[in-house]
Amino acid sequence: MNMIDKAREFAIERHGNQSYGQHPYWVHLDDVAKLAADFGERAVVISYLHDVVEDTPTTIKEIQENFSEFVADCVEIVTDEPGETRKLRKAKTYKKMASVHGELELALIVKAADRLANIKASLVNRSKKHMNMYQSEHDCFKKSAYRPGLCEALWSEMDKLIDKTKLQK
Repeated sequence: MNMIDKAREFAIERHGNQSYGQHPYWVHLDDVAKLAADFGERAVVISYLHDVVEDTPTTIKEIQENFSEFVADCVEIVTDEPGETRKLRKAKTYKKMASVHGELELALIVKAADRLANIKASLVNRSKKHMNMYQSEHDCFKKSAYRPGLCEALWSEMDKLIDKTKLQK
């Protein structure tokens, strides 16, 4: 079994009966992996694993043991830090992402793919609540995760969708 299939199976098993809106969780994971596919196998592997530590009892150590230290480091970067509110969790997580450089910037590509997938799903599902949340977080998110030249197409599409929905308000 190749690493992508292993990561997908691992994530689906760990997420169990969790859902993403009205869909099984794997639909979101496949969406993120599809957006990250142009950035290589490791980006796709990390895409499948990006929520597993945050949303299940899975540990970073398990990711490291089953995949690699690099994959585990990237998953840790995209995993929200603990906090009582979303605002506190995101502030801590964005601070962590802002300090990422070098090879670990692959995690930021996956995070951009994740956010773009979330925005697209919010539009398809007509979830104004989620779109308003992503719009309000966009500037801070971009300041922490954007790197010039890293994944411009993802950011360009994300910016267009955020701007388009702002105009519709």
